[in-house]
Amino acid sequence: MAITKRGLILGATALASAAVVITGTGIHLADGQAFFKESPKELIDEVWQLIDHEYVDDSFNALDWNGVRTSYLNRTYTDQEQAYDAVREMLEQLDDPYTRFMDPQEFSSMQIDTSGELTGVGIQITQEEETKEILVVSPIEDTPASDAGMLSGDVITSIDGQSTEGMELSDAVNLIRGPVNSSVNISVMREGRPLEFELTRARIEIHPVRYSVEESPEGTVGYIRLTQFSANASDEMRNAIKELEERDVAGYVLDLRSNPGGLLFSSIDIAEMFIDEGTIVSTVDRNSVSDEEVAKNQALTDRPLVVLVDGGSASASEILSGALQDNGRAELVGTQTFGKGLVQSVRGLADGSGVAVTIAKYLTPSGRDINKLGISPDYVVEITEEERETLAKDRDKVGTLEDPQYSKAIEVLTTSIRAERSPATTVGATDQVLEPASASAE
Repeated sequence: MAITKRGLILGATALASAAVVITGTGIHLADGQAFFKESPKELIDEVWQLIDHEYVDDSFNALDWNGVRTSYLNRTYTDQEQAYDAVREMLEQLDDPYTRFMDPQEFSSMQIDTSGELTGVGIQITQEEETKEILVVSPIEDTPASDAGMLSGDVITSIDGQSTEGMELSDAVNLIRGPVNSSVNISVMREGRPLEFELTRARIEIHPVRYSVEESPEGTVGYIRLTQFSANASDEMRNAIKELEERDVAGYVLDLRSNPGGLLFSSIDIAEMFIDEGTIVSTVDRNSVSDEEVAKNQALTDRPLVVLVDGGSASASEILSGALQDNGRAELVGTQTFGKGLVQSVRGLADGSGVAVTIAKYLTPSGRDINKLGISPDYVVEITEEERETLAKDRDKVGTLEDPQYSKAIEVLTTSIRAERSPATTVGATDQVLEPASASAE
């Protein structure tokens, strides 16, 4: 199967809305439904074949994959739902939460909404591999979830009174989704403290890039916040950089905190706006074949850059921040990133259902495999639970000096700007020296 980079997603999470800003490739047959009703085993074998040909681990996590096929095709299926249940059960044996089956309704919810609008509460969720807990990766800014104060790392314990213990990720998404203006009650556990949120579902327009000009000790700087790597993120980022360059900013703070990722091509495009030459990322498939992406001398700026990251910065955010860090293009401030280094292909199946298959892992330019490990910032700045909640309640404080991580980023950026303006100047007794996280007790 030929897959373009525009059809790849990173470290798949689920968006509890009626549409998700990710895409995939696949074939839809007009007579698929009728054919499937006559032979439900065809669907099971179609999914088995996809995994057999494309799954990133050709040992299938030490599973007898041929034996699995024989077992499931020897069963009798009387209806569609039985076959769907069998496919889900079959894929669960891979012990990979990102390789998953979606019935037609679930698959439809993963297609790009061309209007750029979503319906839901605005949270990205995932399922923790070991504990199976339903975890909030990130609330989307200016949505019911973010406005109510939900935070990255919240563990969803119940939805409308139904416990999430043992619940599949897709079932959690289906419970959270619903019509505009309807409500949903979500219970979470936050650092051992139970919290309740009553959210009203809404139609959400996604603009992933916001930017502004801020003051610093060395003049104006451009502050850019990127909330997700959606299909329109590259164009919005390009416009932001061009406008800030016209305003002659001295440097940039790029905020990737609580950015759960998205499209692979989007992360590569944006990396090229800051990196003139050098490797951006490499993806490695089941045959150890590496596909390397290299910058093509298309950078829009070479001004000093600091990137903000945290535990909600996942997948595509880690590709971008890792590329900038490994190429010496930027310094990272914040906390350890989420640690998702897997790539999925989303395929449509004959009856309108779909499957997401983990087909590769990615490595940063220096060869780091960040899956489950994350990326360490150059300057570790922890924020307290109280500070997090204050910023969540008053989003206008994010990206200001009342934001401790942003304040540190400005400090680091100021030093970089000074060094660029006077590269031969020796640091004097009155100058402030910044120690990286690896060399400090911070």
